[in-house]
Amino acid sequence: MKKLVVTCSALLLILLAACGEEESGSDENKEVQFGATVGPYSDMVTKAIAPLLEEKGYEVSNQEFTDYVQPNNALANGELDANLFQHKIYMEAFAEENDLDLSEVIIVPTAPMGLYSEKFSSIDEIEDGSQIAIANDPTNLARTLGMLEDEGLITISEDVEALTASVNDIAENPKNLKFVEVEAAQLPRLVESEDVSAVPGNYALAAEMDLLDALALEDMPDDYRNRVVVNTDDVDEQFTKDIKEVIESDEFEAIIDEEFQGFGKPQWMTGE
Repeated sequence: MKKLVVTCSALLLILLAACGEEESGSDENKEVQFGATVGPYSDMVTKAIAPLLEEKGYEVSNQEFTDYVQPNNALANGELDANLFQHKIYMEAFAEENDLDLSEVIIVPTAPMGLYSEKFSSIDEIEDGSQIAIANDPTNLARTLGMLEDEGLITISEDVEALTASVNDIAENPKNLKFVEVEAAQLPRLVESEDVSAVPGNYALAAEMDLLDALALEDMPDDYRNRVVVNTDDVDEQFTKDIKEVIESDEFEAIIDEEFQGFGKPQWMTGE
């Protein structure tokens, strides 16, 4: 009987030890590997997302990229758990073209396009016949025209989808504005030489421009705002839920307000 008791007690201790190892092991694997393009969104990971995840017990690392292809490839092949650099339209097009299964976690504040000028200090001052430098790629061009319409400078034909509009779709141009179409990356340099330059937010920040210096900032649709993206298989994982939770927190918004001034907030943040 004594041997039986001793044997049972030993077995019980082994089982308890095994359970203890399993529980402690679950805490050891709280790691998240982020990926983001160099610049403001990498900064957003390191300054806002990572510290809040670390408070939840995660070990967070961030890999920086200089192009818009590798962050999704690295995510798909398991090098990353999540990335932050792209808007919805790009994500869906890239996933379809490369046969990837990607999903959005949450939209984050994003640097908007702005109208910049060294000649004028307000939209109202823009003179008849002024020349405006705009992006020549379809996505940024449509965004620019939408911003100009919002500011009352032009009217786009009602028959045209706003997200695909081109200069040919301008129905009214009361100030007879002239448009110079160039590569988006060149727009910051043209602030000095053109009357007005419509600069996308990422290029403005790369050129160390202050977003708050713009005559006007774009009220961009959420489809053009950047989002945290994961592999669809990981949508219900705990780390994904925790990323979403920290970005929805008041602490995250406070960091955005202090460190990322001028960034446009998504609808879920503004309640609009």
